[in-house]
Amino acid sequence: MTIERISIDNSEVGEFINRSFTDYAEKKDVSLNFEEYCFVAESEDGRIIGAITGRAYYNEIHIGDLIVDEEYRGCNIGSKLVKAVEMNFENRGYEKITLTTFGFQAPAFYQKLGYSLEYVRKDKDPRLSKYFYCKDF
Repeated sequence: MTIERISIDNSEVGEFINRSFTDYAEKKDVSLNFEEYCFVAESEDGRIIGAITGRAYYNEIHIGDLIVDEEYRGCNIGSKLVKAVEMNFENRGYEKITLTTFGFQAPAFYQKLGYSLEYVRKDKDPRLSKYFYCKDF
């Protein structure tokens, strides 16, 4: 056996992971419900000015990344992207949306959107403390 680091874009690896997780979940009588997602906000001239990505699995949606172009921050684009995820997955059998963010990023932003703080993993540098949030459907 050898272990090597490869590109995550490798389709063979993606197929192996998807097949293996699906098979394992089915053996445990759990529905995987796996789906990756990406929503983008575009300016009037078609330029991407914000994006949110993540994945749905089992009974939850996870927000992985949310970013808004610095020029457009404070214009409710981040809120609209989060709302797009919520609306897309609402009433589809998922129970909650989860996410993590660091202290230097946007903890207060997610609380403003109704996400409940579940846990803070404190770091020596408070900017790198990790905040775990959840919102039930």
